[in-house]
Amino acid sequence: MLALLIQQEALNIIFLTMRLTVTSTAISAVLGILLGLLLEKARFPGKRLIVAINRTLMATPPVVVGLVVFLLLRSAGPLGFLDLLFSLEAMIIAQTILITPIICGIVYTATARHGDRIRSFAKTMGANRIQTQILFIKELSNEIFFAVVTGFGRAMSEVGAIIIVGGNIRFLTRTMNTSITMMHRMGEFEQAILFGVLLMVIAFTLQLAGSFLRRREQGSNENF
Repeated sequence: MLALLIQQEALNIIFLTMRLTVTSTAISAVLGILLGLLLEKARFPGKRLIVAINRTLMATPPVVVGLVVFLLLRSAGPLGFLDLLFSLEAMIIAQTILITPIICGIVYTATARHGDRIRSFAKTMGANRIQTQILFIKELSNEIFFAVVTGFGRAMSEVGAIIIVGGNIRFLTRTMNTSITMMHRMGEFEQAILFGVLLMVIAFTLQLAGSFLRRREQGSNENF
């Protein structure tokens, strides 16, 4: 019975970790790519300050983000009525805040470097605004893919923020990273190493799958 419970708990931890990582990365990818493209295209006073702020947020300590989200979501906080503290949703919010600036910054840097060249080419081809944006995505697909993979890696390695807002509650908010931290403190090194290896295998498999799909898409485009 105990062995079955341990097995169910391990599966729950793995499933929760994947849910958290994939969901937060997906949300951050949509927000980060859009914001990166818009930031490069926009012209307004104080743009350099916004770019500097984004670059600062790219290196924000996770515990700071966790603390801010905790203060917002606690019962006495402005968003306390949502009752999200110590839940999967709270952890997704914290990770999204951490990852979005990273993806935004990488996309912005790539578009700022190649934007004029792409626009000039689009203009000579008679492309409209939508077609130009599509061309941006195609031309910068490698950089965008790198940005998303970087964000995914950041999500897979996160501990500090999700412990603060998730609480590492058994069968509810305990992930592989928080489990490794807990097992290390308890001296259960074998299981901690097992979870660590599993994290690396999952990250490698998803990255490999993403690379395969990208090569397949590029091959289809070339054949077309």
